[in-house]
Amino acid sequence: MKLKLTVLAACAAGLISAQAATAPAVVKTNDSTADAMTKLFGDPVIVKGTGFELKRSALDEVVTGARANAAAQGQQLPPDFQVSVLNQLVTIQLLLQKATPADRVVGKAEADLQYTNLLKRFGSLEAFQRQLTAVGMTVDDLRAKAMQEAVAKATLKRELNIAVSDAEAETYYTNHAADFEEPETAHARHILLMTIDPSNRTPLSTNTVAAKRKQIDDLLKRAKAGEDFGALAKQYSEDPGSKENNGELPEFPRGQMVPEFEAAAFTLAPNQISDVITTAYGFHIIKLLEKKAAKKVDFATAAADIKEGLGRMKIAKVAPAYIKGLRTEYKVEILDPALKAMDQAAQDAAAAAPAAPEAGK
Repeated sequence: MKLKLTVLAACAAGLISAQAATAPAVVKTNDSTADAMTKLFGDPVIVKGTGFELKRSALDEVVTGARANAAAQGQQLPPDFQVSVLNQLVTIQLLLQKATPADRVVGKAEADLQYTNLLKRFGSLEAFQRQLTAVGMTVDDLRAKAMQEAVAKATLKRELNIAVSDAEAETYYTNHAADFEEPETAHARHILLMTIDPSNRTPLSTNTVAAKRKQIDDLLKRAKAGEDFGALAKQYSEDPGSKENNGELPEFPRGQMVPEFEAAAFTLAPNQISDVITTAYGFHIIKLLEKKAAKKVDFATAAADIKEGLGRMKIAKVAPAYIKGLRTEYKVEILDPALKAMDQAAQDAAAAAPAAPEAGK
């Protein structure tokens, strides 16, 4: 039920998934790709409407980053992803034309909260900036996108007069009790010495692996003798996603890490250090910082997210007709022939799709 900014999620999901992995590889998009395409083909306007226009680079920026992150996770984007992003970008621009000063205030507060929550997932601004750089973004880029999208969302809710009552939220909470069960989680630091080449995941030579085994055994002795675990991780760990954050990983539930790492982490007590753990990535030493028991989120805590989610369901039901009217009002025209054809196909498919379910059911 948690709110995710629409286009921004394509970038943020890749950042978070990289941080969540046991041995996260820093996924570098080819951040020169968009520049190279611009040099070859220019940066034409692909959509225009009253008061705004969109250039090819705006679309490519999101699509390129999303493709790279999907590929790094062994996934593929759906065939209609490009036109879906295009329509989201158009919708945002249309709603910005309708935004009031009050919408902008609400949007800024929402965007600031989104940024703060995302920053918490990375532990430090430096770690966050590194991952943004890896996907070709800056903090200013991300915050500008968050601001536009949050203002657009606030405008849409006001224009459609969307509201969710306490009674609706309580009914949803009662009828979806399992959705509010939080699993047991672990919060840990680790030191990793890799036994594979991270670029292609091929095993390192037998001699190199033997040398790393000796090194990890030495590091284990130093850690258990009382040396600062975070300092050792920062100096020696080969996990690029956590190294600069003193080996600290985001909290994780069961099922998110590789089995050997997970089994060790959940058997430790707070501040306890594991023996050497061998996984497909290499040799790890884990220090458990905290373990949280499974619990059910109470209604008071969940209410805001429930209302947000139910509001989105209501919006999904009535927004398409409203946005279609805006596209006519602001004379939206897709100038790229291929994108125009894809957009028409998407509209035809949407028109043929079943109606959205009632909110709360």
